[in-house]
Amino acid sequence: MLLRSLGHDPACLDTALVSEMVATSLKFLRDGAGTGQIKLVSSALKEMRYAYRVFNRYEGTRKISIFGSARTPESHPDYLAAKQFGERIAAEGWMAITGAGDGIMKAGHEGPSRESSFGLAIRLPIEQAANAVIDGDPKLINFRYFFTRKLMFLSHSHAVAVFPGGFGTQDELFEALTLLQTGKSSMIPVVLVEGAGGTYWDAWEEFARDDLRERGWIGTDDDALYRRCATPEAAVAEVTGFYRRYRSSRFVKDRLVLRLDAPLSAAQLSDLSAEFRDVLRHGGFEQSGPLPGEDDSMDLPRLHFIFSKRNYARLRRLIDRINALPVAS
Repeated sequence: MLLRSLGHDPACLDTALVSEMVATSLKFLRDGAGTGQIKLVSSALKEMRYAYRVFNRYEGTRKISIFGSARTPESHPDYLAAKQFGERIAAEGWMAITGAGDGIMKAGHEGPSRESSFGLAIRLPIEQAANAVIDGDPKLINFRYFFTRKLMFLSHSHAVAVFPGGFGTQDELFEALTLLQTGKSSMIPVVLVEGAGGTYWDAWEEFARDDLRERGWIGTDDDALYRRCATPEAAVAEVTGFYRRYRSSRFVKDRLVLRLDAPLSAAQLSDLSAEFRDVLRHGGFEQSGPLPGEDDSMDLPRLHFIFSKRNYARLRRLIDRINALPVAS
């Protein structure tokens, strides 16, 4: 009734979803929720609404989250590599998202410049000011909660670049990998980068290999979910190459639909069917235009199939294989 009085169509899906949100909020009173619980939900909802409003102004531009230590000095090779990476990815038309602090976060803004940067700052007991590049910009968003901040990092990112850092950096990296590994995030490239002569990722990969994979705590294919890149140039090539032919994906009922910039030939489709039969629950790979229920990227060809959902690392390898195939002229 309230939404109808404001001029919103009750038959519209968006209106129905907002109605559910209002009803759920009212149930906090019925359930006897504590004041602290209601405050948390209210604050989180406000943070999310404001952040979506900022990001939605740039919906058509690809974005990359850049993670790394706030303590990295500006003379450090990692800082210089992050700045160079930011410059080169911005030259490809991308925008950068960082945590808005100093160190790698500032380098990630310096490269692309203020105009091509978002800052997602966190309010801490020990005040941490935004870096000089993003301070005062309308694309600087201040968060009270880490979980809403991390949601905005990953829900708006088309790629992730990680430079050496501490607990926070590792938390952000493992969250990204966990979401990819479990299919809770759309498949995106994750690149691990550092300055010349660094050994940070050597130690990290040794841990991932010897203490995680060899013990069976991650899958044998899970290293496909990230790429170790020796230089900023290689990292940019990896990120942009991920979108060479692949554009995006979504589930339409029980089918996973990959949107491509160019269709596959009959021979390419046959080769993929043989090589990646293990990703299918049943049936085969099919090509077509948009499926019923899709409402975006309607001009792109589709590759779709019933995905087993058992191994998202194999899905990443499938996308890599598609990107590597020649496109007919």
